[in-house]
Amino acid sequence: MLSFSFARSALSLLIALASPAALLAQAPLQQRVEAQLAQAGAGTRFGLLVAAEDGREIIAIAPDGRFIPASNTKIFTTAAAFHTLGGLAAPDREGGAAVRLGEGEIPDVFLIGNGDARLSSAPDCVTNCLAALADAVAARTKRVGNVIGDDSLFPDQRWSPGMSWNNIPTRSGTATSALTLDDNEIIVRVLPGAPGQPPRLEHGGYYTIDNRAVTVGQGPAALAFDRTPGSFLLRLSGTLAAGAEPETLRLAIDDPAHHAAWRFKQMLEERGVRVTGEVQAQHRSVQTYDDPARRRGAPPPRAPRAEPLAKLVPPPLAADVVTINKISQNLHAELLLRRVGLANGTGSLADGLAAVEAMVLEAGVPGDRVDLSDGSGMSTYNRLTPRGVAAFLTWVQRQPWGAAWRETLAVGGVDGTLARRFKGTALEGKVFAKTGGLNATTALSGYLIASSGRTLTFSAFANDIPEGAAAATAIDAALLAVAAEN
Repeated sequence: MLSFSFARSALSLLIALASPAALLAQAPLQQRVEAQLAQAGAGTRFGLLVAAEDGREIIAIAPDGRFIPASNTKIFTTAAAFHTLGGLAAPDREGGAAVRLGEGEIPDVFLIGNGDARLSSAPDCVTNCLAALADAVAARTKRVGNVIGDDSLFPDQRWSPGMSWNNIPTRSGTATSALTLDDNEIIVRVLPGAPGQPPRLEHGGYYTIDNRAVTVGQGPAALAFDRTPGSFLLRLSGTLAAGAEPETLRLAIDDPAHHAAWRFKQMLEERGVRVTGEVQAQHRSVQTYDDPARRRGAPPPRAPRAEPLAKLVPPPLAADVVTINKISQNLHAELLLRRVGLANGTGSLADGLAAVEAMVLEAGVPGDRVDLSDGSGMSTYNRLTPRGVAAFLTWVQRQPWGAAWRETLAVGGVDGTLARRFKGTALEGKVFAKTGGLNATTALSGYLIASSGRTLTFSAFANDIPEGAAAATAIDAALLAVAAEN
């Protein structure tokens, strides 16, 4: 018979000879998930909560840590639209832009925004087109005074608190307005010129462009642009190879109502309407009733608007929720939050956030687990906890609109912001989630179908990510390990 000491020595030798991978394969699931996350390297702060259908927590890593959620914020904005607005599958008769003529022999033209995010001036536009409103004016008169963009339906709160200033000139940080046209973006095409010369530019002329870029013999495109907020001067720099394909830049707009009126003036003149006045914008200042201390009371009545000459009817708002969640459209999310706020308030940011807060409390999620400052996730002030998000998503599943809302999420390996993630894995087509990405931040929350066929709810965050660290890859590997064992 072997002595106890000899057996213990033999066991120690076997453990020492075993590979780390073999040992890890025998470890509990929680430990293996932690090891997957550790593959991202030092420095990243992770949070992860995975729960079964009955609410039982399967994995919990820093579940009550407060994380910057980036676009996971849109989970709450879009859910609030389903919960608060109703009728999302019907044509959006409330949100469409309208046009009205003023009094007098030479009437002013008022282009009125009603909160829709999808108004278009594209030449190939077939629905929800600014051209239809220009046609209506041209059919009534051939001479007008001022062309006024009116976005006063919402208070003039173009950016949410906590947005990084460097995002404001980019399409990710374009201003929010009740009068939105072409996603409040200006497109500039940059075409190579002769070597040593500036590239050629194609744009509408709303901004003045200081073109300091240079066409070079070869190399990848390396263009950059900058604009001081409130300025109409854009500085373009960098290089573009002589044989390169044109580059497309999408630039933000600071005063969307003014830009929409500017574009509308062009369209009127194209139809033979003489504009004798100026392009102007009409805003509504932020009043004291937008303060959180007063928003619980009845909102002040809004003055009735005069009957418009013509009004558009955009497609159903549900289609825009799909856009928001599938491709993570920031501006549309901010507009949706303000429309939620308009349902029982003034359309202010505070009103929208109050509606989200009320919904979260109704879901039974403590307020300290969901702390938001905007509707898109661009604010660095936003904080969510994995446990709070997972609990909210579990509640959503039980709502009459829960299945319809889940259909708006990106699908792993299939579409949206998840089209390339989980491709070719056991979770392809089985992850339904909202992504998130911001400075040193990544997030993923939603639902997955495990190997057993059961639906699991999860919420994962990574903050303080060092440059080059593969935090999103580590999160995906962790979820694959969880799905394989459940």
